[in-house]
Amino acid sequence: MNAGSLQDLIIAEIPHLQRYALALLRDTEAADDLVQDCLARAMDRLYLWRPGSNMRHWLFAILHNLHVNERRRHAKRPDAVALAPGHENLYSTPPAQSAGLELRDIDSALAQLVEDQRQVLLLIGLEGLSYAEAADVLDIPEGTVMSRLNRGRQRLRELLEQPPPASLRRVK
Repeated sequence: MNAGSLQDLIIAEIPHLQRYALALLRDTEAADDLVQDCLARAMDRLYLWRPGSNMRHWLFAILHNLHVNERRRHAKRPDAVALAPGHENLYSTPPAQSAGLELRDIDSALAQLVEDQRQVLLLIGLEGLSYAEAADVLDIPEGTVMSRLNRGRQRLRELLEQPPPASLRRVK
């Protein structure tokens, strides 16, 4: 396979990588940086990709490993402080539709999951990977993927079924 067609395969996976990174990190800039690092690593190490193997699986494994390495590095140093707190949402408008509220609730519930469960839920539920592919990406046994997925789905259901606090009730 020539370099041009390999690049086309990589380019086709960029939206999937961006969606997963954004759901995982919940920060657009950090997600873009992670995807950029993943793509740079993939292009630098394109010779390591085995022809006939799944390009998406290979790219998600790179992205996952970069994320894990960054989390380890971040755990060793203190948190950074924003220069101008409170200006993050200056130019955004919250959605007025109930679908936007439901999406917010799902996003909030996903954020409350243990990272291991969230990763599996996002890879399988959002990205459509099989159990075996998710196990390969995360470098864990397939049974562990199924277990984490089951526990993650149960916890997500519990979080979504909790009534909102009295001060935040929705009016229909």
